[in-house]
Amino acid sequence: MAQPPPFPTRLPPPFRAFPPPFPGPSVRPAPFAVGPVAPPPFFLPPPPSAGEGGPRFPPGVPYLAAAPPRAAAEEEAVQRQQDELWLSQFLGRRRAAPPPPPPPAAASPSSARAVAVAALARVARVTALCRALRRSEEQGDEPGWARAREEAEAALRELREVVRPLREPGYGEALRRKAERARKRRLRLQRRKLEARAAKEEAAARAAEREAKIDQWRAKCIQEVEEKNREQELKAAADSVLSEVRKKQADTKRMTDVLRGLEKLRKLRKEAAARKGVCPPPSADEAFENQVESLKTLLKTRTELYEAEERALRVMLEGEQEEERKREMEKKQKKEREKLLQQKLEMDSKLFGDPAEFPLAHLLQPFRDYYLQAEHSVAALIQIRHEWDQYLVPADHPEGSCIPPGWVLPSRPTSDTWATAVR
Repeated sequence: MAQPPPFPTRLPPPFRAFPPPFPGPSVRPAPFAVGPVAPPPFFLPPPPSAGEGGPRFPPGVPYLAAAPPRAAAEEEAVQRQQDELWLSQFLGRRRAAPPPPPPPAAASPSSARAVAVAALARVARVTALCRALRRSEEQGDEPGWARAREEAEAALRELREVVRPLREPGYGEALRRKAERARKRRLRLQRRKLEARAAKEEAAARAAEREAKIDQWRAKCIQEVEEKNREQELKAAADSVLSEVRKKQADTKRMTDVLRGLEKLRKLRKEAAARKGVCPPPSADEAFENQVESLKTLLKTRTELYEAEERALRVMLEGEQEEERKREMEKKQKKEREKLLQQKLEMDSKLFGDPAEFPLAHLLQPFRDYYLQAEHSVAALIQIRHEWDQYLVPADHPEGSCIPPGWVLPSRPTSDTWATAVR
């Protein structure tokens, strides 16, 4: 079986055929040769060793003969000359690679604003240079015109470089999306700020209302305590005055008893002295009687005064007690009215729905306004009362009944069918 040649004439892809290391100038191709690449020449292999048999290349493979020997210095000079020629041609054809363009900036409103500001500055400079070019042309200043032209071209190149990101595909759409996103974010932040401000104002209003209710409750409690303390002080003062008046009355009564006892004692001593034959003069009896009568008159006046004071104090205490009983009765009636009002509200909410849940434009609002019109209009109250008064009958009428104080609720279902209909 024949072996494939170790060095084929052409290399399979993806390899490319490069010039081999040339032993001499006769076989080296010129630099940048035009046309198909010639197959690399092969030289004769070294003679086979004793142990090897047969040729190294199979028959039919072309090969070249070895180049004739040359002088080493001449060959080196020619090789150097060809290398320098090839290198000069290569450097002449090679152009300076342009600098890589800067990566496009990400589309954002801030970067677009910066690009616009820079572009406007360049446009203003180009406009000024154009005016300078016109002036130079009018004045015939060719050096100035050439210098202004170079500056204008440089400014135009800068302007193109500045606005290059704006010309990239998709930049405007990306910028529009980001601007729309920023606008939505700004609106969302504004809405949140407004909501936070509204919530803060609502919380402040609730806090103010709560503080007002607390202040009102505190003032009410303070007023009640002050009234209670005032009543207690008045009662204590009245009690102290009444006790003092009673003490004075007791003193007056004791003095009256002392005078009465003194009269009895003098009468007994006078009788004892008469039995012994000693009689006091009539002037002494008269003086004693006058003195006792004056004391009795004084005690009687004081007793009447103390009794009048006691009656006044009793009337004042009774008036205070009556006022206290009246206040207690008013509190009780107020609680009863509040209870009845709460029951009425519950009944109205059951019949017409909760007013907090149903708006004014609800379907049941006209019926509610119709049935509650007497609470807001005197003319409606008079009309409703007149309609009720048309059915007045004497109290002893067998079919007469009083006006119900509230809503007439239906009776409980008497059958299962009725109960299902009510549900």
